[in-house]
Amino acid sequence: MIKKLLFFFCFISFHIGFSQSLVSDNTIVSILTVGTADASHSLYGHTALRIKDETKNIDLVYNYGMFDFSTPNFMFKFVKGDLQYYAAAYPYDDFEYSYRVENRSIYEQVLNLSVTEKESLINKLNVSLSSNDKFYTYKFIDRNCTTKVIDVVNGVLEDQPIVKHNIDSKTYRDVLFPYVENHFYQKLGINIIFGHRVDDQARIMFLPLDLFDNLKVTAYKNQPLVKETNVIFEANRPSAFSFLDSIYSLIVVLLLFVLIKKKTMQVTYFLILGAIGLLFSLIGLYSLHQEVLWNYNVLLFNPLFLVLIFFLATNNLKWIKKFSWICLAFLGIYVVYMLNKIHLFIVLPIVITTAILLLRLIYPEKDIIGLGKTKPY
Repeated sequence: MIKKLLFFFCFISFHIGFSQSLVSDNTIVSILTVGTADASHSLYGHTALRIKDETKNIDLVYNYGMFDFSTPNFMFKFVKGDLQYYAAAYPYDDFEYSYRVENRSIYEQVLNLSVTEKESLINKLNVSLSSNDKFYTYKFIDRNCTTKVIDVVNGVLEDQPIVKHNIDSKTYRDVLFPYVENHFYQKLGINIIFGHRVDDQARIMFLPLDLFDNLKVTAYKNQPLVKETNVIFEANRPSAFSFLDSIYSLIVVLLLFVLIKKKTMQVTYFLILGAIGLLFSLIGLYSLHQEVLWNYNVLLFNPLFLVLIFFLATNNLKWIKKFSWICLAFLGIYVVYMLNKIHLFIVLPIVITTAILLLRLIYPEKDIIGLGKTKPY
């Protein structure tokens, strides 16, 4: 409650300050880019706008990345894709302090704008805080803190100069992949929950650091749009290898399912994969997020494994083999489809383990991978 009141009074004082006289050359408009961190919500950085005028003792940040954890059914709204984010203005010092505490880099790009353009931008920002434009439905690629900043700045500039210059053959998945380089299980989770949409060519500028790089080469009225770049805080984030958060720990766990030839291990393995696949299927039906729709990873995390478990529990040998063949066929389709996907390598241990366990169900009398015959069901 105190923080909300602080935001309100900051906004009122800012509005009054700029109502008393016209915006001048002393008014500085800049785009702030915050670096990445380890938590899932901070993996991709952050973007905000800064308005500063020392003559009026004003230094505020406009942040389009605000949301309220106390929102009723918060998690369901987030998963569904109709969670409302909102814009807020608050003191720059609070903004900088919070990210210094999190040890996240802060970069500032001062925009080369005329007094008229600054005034139009500030008026637009004020309107966005005092109208229905304050709220927006968050979308991971199409509408987030970065795209909102781009839209509001482009909205007051001729010909909307802030565009993506570094378009190449990379997909959204290719662009996102390096951000979780040292966080294997986050990388695995993100890549299996995302579906077909993130395999499209990356044409939308939606990541803070991508905007930062594009602004460096953006021209406006035959001049660079960014007239000054400041490194406010450079974080020191050493990347240490963790066995527990690596593909090697996953391989060790999967080896247990391969080496321990017990029915309970088979059931447990297929239960985990089937439950994940069922969750992906339900999310695909429920969610409005385009990124999680048409998730072909259900061919690997196949909900049919739950049916296979039923036949294993009832020792129905005929249907165990039939369903194993069906699941193996889906697995084969998945591998073929994944041949040109960047995340094939990280799911390969799961693919191999699944293939071995299914082949053991199909050929229980044979010695699969030279570890001895599988015991009867």
